Amino acid sequence: MSVLHLLAVPSSLAAGYELGTGRAVPSAAAVVGLVAVVAGGLALARAGRTAGLLAVVAGPAATLVGGVHALNAAGGLGTGNGLAGAVVAVVLGLAGTVLGATALARSRRSARVGTGAR
Repeated sequence: MSVLHLLAVPSSLAAGYELGTGRAVPSAAAVVGLVAVVAGGLALARAGRTAGLLAVVAGPAATLVGGVHALNAAGGLGTGNGLAGAVVAVVLGLAGTVLGATALARSRRSARVGTGAR
């Protein structure tokens, strides 16, 4: 066994753990989806319109990017194409959208009730 062979094995093993473009895009979309969920949760807890708007904007963006990536992924789960991250991005994006929309609906309703208008 040569020294070159010993050096080649770790580099080939490490290649499976690199963050390439197949994983970077859905990972970024999942982070945006997580931001949407956190903003939506904060908007519900504090009745904040700004956080609710952030969730309603970031949630569909994460869902769209994750969905497009999932549809175009060349392999299944565990192949390194980012399918798992795309699925997580879709789920988090949808959850953030629902939380943000609920918070905005509550803030509109509370604003209407507070002014006496029906």
